[in-house]
Amino acid sequence: MTFLGLLAGIFTTTSWLPQAVRSWRTRSTRDFSWPYLVVYTTGVVLWIVYGLVRDDLAVLSTNLVTLCLLIFMISLKLGEDRRRARST
Repeated sequence: MTFLGLLAGIFTTTSWLPQAVRSWRTRSTRDFSWPYLVVYTTGVVLWIVYGLVRDDLAVLSTNLVTLCLLIFMISLKLGEDRRRARST
C-alpha cells in the first residue's frame, strides 16, 4: 500500500513541475489566483499534518515536495505582483 501511495503522490506532485517550469521561464503567474494558492497550500499543509499523525510516509513525503513547489510558485507570484505594482 505504501508503494501505491508513493506512486500516486509522485504523479500528483510532479504534475506541478511543468507549470512551475513554465512560470519560471515566462515569469508569469497571472493564471494563479491568490485564493486558489492559499486554499491549496492550506490543504497541502493539512495533508502534511495528517501524514505526520498517521505516520504515513507516502502522504507526508509527497505533500512536503508539493509544498516546496507551492512556495516556489507563491514566491514567483509575489515577485510578479511587486513588479506590476511598481510599474503602475
